[in-house]
Amino acid sequence: MELKVLGSGCAKCQQLYAAASQAVAKAGVQASLVKVEKLDEIMKYGVMMTPALVVNGQVKCSGRLANVDEIVGWLSAGSQG
Repeated sequence: MELKVLGSGCAKCQQLYAAASQAVAKAGVQASLVKVEKLDEIMKYGVMMTPALVVNGQVKCSGRLANVDEIVGWLSAGSQG
C-alpha cells in the first residue's frame, strides 16, 4: 500500500503527514508514506488545493486535514481489496 501526502511542506501538510503516519501504525498495515512537494508531481493528481492525501493512486482528500480515524478507514478498505 502506498500513501502520498501532497503539499508544499507547510504546517498543514506536515500535520497530514503525521496523521497518516499514525493511521498506518493504528491500522497495522504495511504501507509506504511519501511526501510529494514538487508542483508538477502534485498537478498529475489533479489536486488544486493542498494538503492532499493519495492512497494507492486515488486522491482521498484535498484542501483539508483528514483525521487519523478517517485515514484508518481508507487504509482498512484498501487492504481488503
